[in-house]
Amino acid sequence: MMSPLAMSFAPSPSCPGGVRSIQEQRERWEKKRSCAGREMVQTEQQYCEQLELVTTYFVEILKAKGTLRQDIRESIFSSIKSIHLVNQTLLAHLEQGNFGLGFEQFCPHLHHYNTYVDNIQTAHKVLQIQIKKNKGFRRFKKLQESRPEFHQMKLEDLLPLPLQRIQQYKHFLRDLTENTSPDNPEFEQLSRAMRAVSEVSQHIQDNARSHENHLQLRRVQKLLKGRKARLLAPGRWYIREGWLRTVPPKGKETKPKMFFLFSDILLLTKPCSSLHPTNSDKFTCQRCYPLKECTVDKVFGHTKSQGGLISLTFPKAKLLLMSSDQEDINDWYRSLSLAVGQLKSKGTAVHRRDDLCRRPLRSYEESEQTAPRTPLAPPPEHHNTTSTQPHSRKRNMEPLEGSRSSPVIFNSSQPLTPSETSSSAPKRIKLSDAPKAGSQKSSGSSCVIL
Repeated sequence: MMSPLAMSFAPSPSCPGGVRSIQEQRERWEKKRSCAGREMVQTEQQYCEQLELVTTYFVEILKAKGTLRQDIRESIFSSIKSIHLVNQTLLAHLEQGNFGLGFEQFCPHLHHYNTYVDNIQTAHKVLQIQIKKNKGFRRFKKLQESRPEFHQMKLEDLLPLPLQRIQQYKHFLRDLTENTSPDNPEFEQLSRAMRAVSEVSQHIQDNARSHENHLQLRRVQKLLKGRKARLLAPGRWYIREGWLRTVPPKGKETKPKMFFLFSDILLLTKPCSSLHPTNSDKFTCQRCYPLKECTVDKVFGHTKSQGGLISLTFPKAKLLLMSSDQEDINDWYRSLSLAVGQLKSKGTAVHRRDDLCRRPLRSYEESEQTAPRTPLAPPPEHHNTTSTQPHSRKRNMEPLEGSRSSPVIFNSSQPLTPSETSSSAPKRIKLSDAPKAGSQKSSGSSCVIL
């Protein structure tokens, strides 16, 4: 069967003979191809000139002057010098009209772009630190940017250019391929180049999404009171947040709560007191619900009536969420269902740390038998539990010999209560670099890893 692209080069049977001949179609395609090729050459010339500004007036001079250490220079500029050399060769081919051959020789060097993409966030961070703390570099940077060749462009504007250029290559190659006849020798070369460039383009997009997700996790972490609970964990993705009303048992009044939904957990929080001197704009985490064994049902909201009710069933708890906004409750239902479905399909998204393989301080059964049942701040209406689980409890835990309390990592096994995450003074935490582990199955007992 003829491919759609090849079929586009065949004469249309509905057209009158002699009016739109194959030759006329080929002339139109050649015109579009020439236009795309001309624009690519012009932009490539400008791109190479901008790369030369960075390599000549920054990389080479900084190396000669010794203003920055070698490791700092490499952190900021990464592989931009190699990229400049590769693109100079590509430009020579493009100026001669050898688009297929040029990109065929260019694609094996795309690993320089991948290296640059992986380092771009580090480059931005290190550059900002040097601008702030290194007076000599700050003066040098300002002097170089004042040159007329820079056209008032700053170094911060020039460093992201390789990432932007990859996206432009993707569009140029698509236009060239679509307007090149399949029997043209360059057709296969351009098609292979488009696939290779598309992979790097996807890598850039994945890198940007991962960075944005990291920023969202840190933002939510700062919104939570205290620093004992860590949201930063491998494989965890931020999904959404918003206000919903929890429906307590025994017909008590519903209360608004702020929920934060991630790929593996759901946080139920309440706002701190507006009179608090430092935490008036933060939230207190009341419960952390793992989504691995969650069941999502829509109780009300199937019709176009106002509002709706969602039921979340966990192994040892049940949560009813209500909203008077029909669209909002439907969005929450879709987000929760999708998160739970994806989590179950791949087993788990966040695992317990293997390096913390030590005896748990106290199991759920032991805590239930020995812990005093002193109610925490809001009583039982915040969540509905089974008959064997108290509405709220405090745990008296004794640290192991020679150990200190450490930040609690929200895992996807059992819901955590505030008493498990706020027992000691907050400490500054580091990003979690937990190793990957196999999927853990939930057991009858609930363990808190401290």
